[in-house]
Amino acid sequence: MNDINKAIDLLLGKLQNWGEHLILMLPNMAVAVILIIITLVVARFIRNGLDKVIGRISHSAALNNLISTILYIALLAVGFFFVLSVLQLDKVVISLLAGVGIIGLALGFAFQDIAANFISGVIIAVQKPFGVGDMIETNDYFGVIERVSLRTLDIRQTSGELVKLPNKMVFENPVTNYSNGGTRRIDLDVGVSYGEDLEQVQQIVIVALQDVKNRVKTRDIEVMYDAFGDSSINFKARFWITYTRQVDFVSAKSDAIIKIKKAFDANNIMIPFPIRTLDFGIKGGEKLSEHLEQLQNQVKDRSDK
Repeated sequence: MNDINKAIDLLLGKLQNWGEHLILMLPNMAVAVILIIITLVVARFIRNGLDKVIGRISHSAALNNLISTILYIALLAVGFFFVLSVLQLDKVVISLLAGVGIIGLALGFAFQDIAANFISGVIIAVQKPFGVGDMIETNDYFGVIERVSLRTLDIRQTSGELVKLPNKMVFENPVTNYSNGGTRRIDLDVGVSYGEDLEQVQQIVIVALQDVKNRVKTRDIEVMYDAFGDSSINFKARFWITYTRQVDFVSAKSDAIIKIKKAFDANNIMIPFPIRTLDFGIKGGEKLSEHLEQLQNQVKDRSDK
């Protein structure tokens, strides 16, 4: 019975001490509540003002939202730590800081790939090497950018597939932006017979390509011979077009092929088929006609005998 009475006395003593401590802490709690309200109001006000300022500097909605959210959370964290200090919970503050550091280190190792993609996305958003609607080629993928986020880059390939590339891959590898500048050069490989007048061919091709679809009229058409082929003399016809979509490139190249073929037909210029020469000599260099003539002579001599 005495043990029960002692336990009750200890419990009542504890409750009395807690009550007295609670009464003493009422002013601190009131100040803490006021600090929380002030922190929320100030953080929201600063976030709204920062959104307007950043929106004038950067046009990346994802990056703007990221910066304002980080600042908002940081202000809330500062206010929260002040509230703990007012409530005389300094040891709790130290423990929380230590715990946040350890957790942050563990998460950094566990999600380093995600962090790398995130940081790469921030850098891409700041540098802006490309934008939505640009035609690019990277990591063996070719298509139009549909979305640029802080984690992935969405590319719609010309064949219709949607590819989500991690920003780390895009940041660390070469990117070809075909939309930058609004123009693109077409290099068309053509071959003509060895019997043609090459200077005449040049002039015919230049005239034929004058009215190709989307051609940039201010830039010259270039026709340059570059190789002696197996059955033809090869040249490149080069000209520039206005470029916004891949169909501009494909249609202009197709139109150029049609115009060159029509011009060659009109001027009796031959695009030769592949030619193969059969050599029946042991040492090489003997023509088939000569070899057949020798065989005919041998047969004739035998018949005469």
